[in-house]
Amino acid sequence: MGTPMATAWLAGWANGLVDRIPYRVATVVVDPVANPGANSLSDRLAPSLAALGPALGSWLQPPLLLWSTALASLPSWLQEPARALPWLLLAMAALTVLLGLGRAIGRRLQLKLVGIPEALVAGLIGLALAPSGPLPLLPPPVMQLWADLPLVLLTLVFATLLLAKPLPKLAGLWQPVSAQVLLSLILAFGQFLVAGLAVLFLLQPWLGVSPLMACLIEVAYEGGHGSAAAMGPSYASLGFPTGEALGLALATVGLLTSTLVGGVLVVVGRSRGWTSSWPAPAAQEPSGGAGASPSAQDGGLPPPIAPQGALQQLAAWAVNLALAGVAVLVGVGLLALLRGLADRTGGGFALVIDALPVFPLALVGSILVRLVLERLHLDGWVSAPIQGQTGTLSADLLITAATAGLDLALLRQDWLPLTVLSLAGLVWNLAVTLLLAPRILPKDWFERAVIEFGQATGVAASGLLLLRMADPDDRSEALQAFSIKQLLLQPLLAGGVITVVAPLLITSWGLPAWTALCFGLLVIWTSLGLVLASRRT
Repeated sequence: MGTPMATAWLAGWANGLVDRIPYRVATVVVDPVANPGANSLSDRLAPSLAALGPALGSWLQPPLLLWSTALASLPSWLQEPARALPWLLLAMAALTVLLGLGRAIGRRLQLKLVGIPEALVAGLIGLALAPSGPLPLLPPPVMQLWADLPLVLLTLVFATLLLAKPLPKLAGLWQPVSAQVLLSLILAFGQFLVAGLAVLFLLQPWLGVSPLMACLIEVAYEGGHGSAAAMGPSYASLGFPTGEALGLALATVGLLTSTLVGGVLVVVGRSRGWTSSWPAPAAQEPSGGAGASPSAQDGGLPPPIAPQGALQQLAAWAVNLALAGVAVLVGVGLLALLRGLADRTGGGFALVIDALPVFPLALVGSILVRLVLERLHLDGWVSAPIQGQTGTLSADLLITAATAGLDLALLRQDWLPLTVLSLAGLVWNLAVTLLLAPRILPKDWFERAVIEFGQATGVAASGLLLLRMADPDDRSEALQAFSIKQLLLQPLLAGGVITVVAPLLITSWGLPAWTALCFGLLVIWTSLGLVLASRRT
C-alpha cells in the first residue's frame, strides 16, 4: 500500500509544481506581453504576475516592464525573433545542465568502461522531464527548439570531422584498406537489403507500414542519432512523419546493442584465439603498449602542442571555431549552388537536391578547408584537441536533445516493427562479422571486423571501444585501416549521400526495385572482396 500511495503523492506534487512554476514562470519571463486585450502594459502583465504569487510577482514586475517596453519599441520584424531569443537561451541552458548532470552520473558510475555514452544518460533524464514524461518540468517551446537542434549540431560535427586530420596520399591508398572498405559497404548495403526484405515480406503485409521504414536500419545503426534526426524532415516530406522518432529509438537500441553484444563477441574471440594480439607477450616493448605516446599510436605524427596561457588558448579556440564555421559556410554555398543547378535541370536531380541536407556538404567543406591550409602551409593553425572537443560536445548535445525528444507514445505503438528491424540488423551485422570477415579481411581480421561491427551497430566510438577491448596494446593494423576507410566512405554512408538518396529512390522506384539494387550491389562487393582475398593468398 505504501508504494502506490507514495507514487500517487509524487505524481500529484509534480503536477502541482508544473502548474505553479516552470510553465508560468517561463511564459511570463520569456513572453511578458500577455493579455493583449488589456488597456495598459501593467494590466496585460497583471494576470500572469498574479499567477506567480505576490512575492515573486512583485519582484519580477520592474524587469518585466522594462523588457516588455523594449520589445514594444523594436520594429515589427524584430519583435518575433526577440521573443524567441530568451526561449533559445533557456533551451540551451537546460540542455547544458542536463548534459552536465549526465556526465556527472556517468563518471560516478564509470559508464564509459562499459561503452554507455554519458550523453545518453542526459537524454534519458531529459526524456523524464519532457512534457510527456513522468516529471514534466520542461516547457513545450523548449522541446520544440531542441527538435531543431540535431541538424545544426550534426552539421558542426561533420565540419570538424576532417579538419584536424592530414589528407592521405592517393598513391597506394587503396591496397591497404580495400578489404576494410568492401566490408563496410557489405554491412551498409546488407542493412538496406535485410530491412527491405523485412518490410516487404513481414511488416507491410501484417502491419501496413511505410516502405521508407526500409531505410531505418542503415540510418540508425550506421548513422546513429545524428543522422536519424537529420533525416527526419526528408522522411516527413516523403509521407513518413514518424521516421525520425523511430530512427532515434532504433539508434538507441543499436548503441546499447553494439556495446553489450560486441563485448560478448570480444570475449568469444579471445577464447577462440581469433585475436592476433591477445594475450600480450610478456616482453612487450613499452612503445607499443597501452601507455604508448599519442605519436606512436597515431602513426608517428607529432602530438599537437597545446597553447600556453589563457589568451593563447582563447585565440586557438577562436581560430579553430572560425575554421569550422568556414567549413559550414562552404557546405552551405555548395548546397545553394547545387539547388541553383537543380532548379535549371529539374527531374530526378532536383528531387535529390531538394531533400539533401547541408551536413554531408559540410564534410566536403572540411576537406576543402584542410586542403587549402595544407597548400598554404597553414595547417598548424588547426588544433586536433580543439576540433575533437568541439565535435564531441556537439555530438553529446545532439544525443541529449534527440533522446529527450523521443515520442514514447509512438514507440509503444510501433514496438513490433522496431523489434523486427533491430533483430534483422543485429543478425546481419553478426553474420558478416563472424562468417564473411575472416574470408575477406587480411591479417588481424578479428580486430578489423570488431571495430566495423561496433561502428555499423552503434557509433564509431563503440567500434573504438571494442577494438581497445580486443587489442589493448594497439599492435594490430585495424585502427589505421578503419581511419582511412572513414575518410573514404563518410561522405557516402552513415548520413552521407547514399543515406539521403535511399528514401528518394524508394519513393520513385518502389521498394522492390531498391531492394533488388541493394542485392546486386551486395553481390558485387562480396565477390570483389573474395577475389581480392584469393589474390592475397
